[in-house]
Amino acid sequence: MSTLFDNTPPRKDTFSFKWQKYKGKDVIPAWVADTEFRCAQPILDAISGYVEHGNMGYILPAHHEGAIQAVVRWLRDKHHWDIQPEWLVWTPGVVPAFNVACKAYCEPGDKVLIQTPNYPPLLAAPKLNGLERVDIGTVIQHANGDISETINDVEGARYTLDFDALEREAADPRCKLFILCNPMNPVGSVLSKEELARIADICNANNVKLCSDEIHCDLILEDGKQHIPAGREAMLAENSVTLMAASKTFNVAGLGTSFAIIPNRQLRQAFTNAAAGIVPWVTVLGLAATEAAFTQCDDWHQAQREYLRENRDMVFNTINNIDGLRMLKADATFLAWVDASGLGVENVQLWAEEKGVGPSPGIDFHKADHFRINFGCSKAMLQDILQRLAS
Repeated sequence: MSTLFDNTPPRKDTFSFKWQKYKGKDVIPAWVADTEFRCAQPILDAISGYVEHGNMGYILPAHHEGAIQAVVRWLRDKHHWDIQPEWLVWTPGVVPAFNVACKAYCEPGDKVLIQTPNYPPLLAAPKLNGLERVDIGTVIQHANGDISETINDVEGARYTLDFDALEREAADPRCKLFILCNPMNPVGSVLSKEELARIADICNANNVKLCSDEIHCDLILEDGKQHIPAGREAMLAENSVTLMAASKTFNVAGLGTSFAIIPNRQLRQAFTNAAAGIVPWVTVLGLAATEAAFTQCDDWHQAQREYLRENRDMVFNTINNIDGLRMLKADATFLAWVDASGLGVENVQLWAEEKGVGPSPGIDFHKADHFRINFGCSKAMLQDILQRLAS
């Protein structure tokens, strides 16, 4: 099935956000977090079915039993989480969802804890909602258990939360909400059961609600790693909002469809009230795509994970053999977080672009001496990216 991922449709003239940035330049775009892959055929067939029917009128997401039951099935089979359909709140993307969480659970002037580095829309959310952002950084946990802020050895090391900072900042009564990514974007770590338990202890002790962006949860690449949904954990079920979607895994982000899982009725009502009149319903085609993705694409999903695992290993091995660059192996996602501080240049983004590669700028994640490479592409495209960086 690897040929499905080797043969990607051209996107240069499709108004693709990723490809528009460097249009007309000899720069390969490796930034925005969507993949180059063609969608799984059942998804395309489901969309075509709606188009052939010919009517694109309103569908209330709560009435779309097919999509609802598909989500219930997926979470049960893939994440061992038995949810009730009424826990679902559909949103047109996770970015609107965590902004809604800010409105729902905070008052102007409150503080929001944000795990960093993180992607730009999440970093921007507190200020957009009249709130103060408090950054909770990541640290590097080495194979021997040592903790550092810089990469000492790439083998067996991983990024994790700075729990001391989280505990200290959460104690401030003005802190009402903690937003994190799990798996982490851009660093690619997957939180362990013990780490989630510690987050639960800190949040519950300080009356801080958790909003967990888990949009990459179905892209676990490392053997032995397993994603644990925040809302599945007993200590977090009544104090959390879990955000998921088919969009990253099945490359349907342009259809604007995601969902929040909120077991607690009061939290769910507050979330719904905050979205009212501002956040639109998700799209008809997005619901169709989600239903197909979560019911008919298991084999495609597994094949893509295997392909991405090979791509990740190729990136890891190549980057760590380029002078001035280092990276840790991501447990999940199709994103590589590259430490370019060893280059000794003033602008690491410009360094990459002059070599013909356009990664996500680290400065957008509040790490100016890093950049993020998207390896959700064909092996041929990835080899071209890596050869340019190594030249």
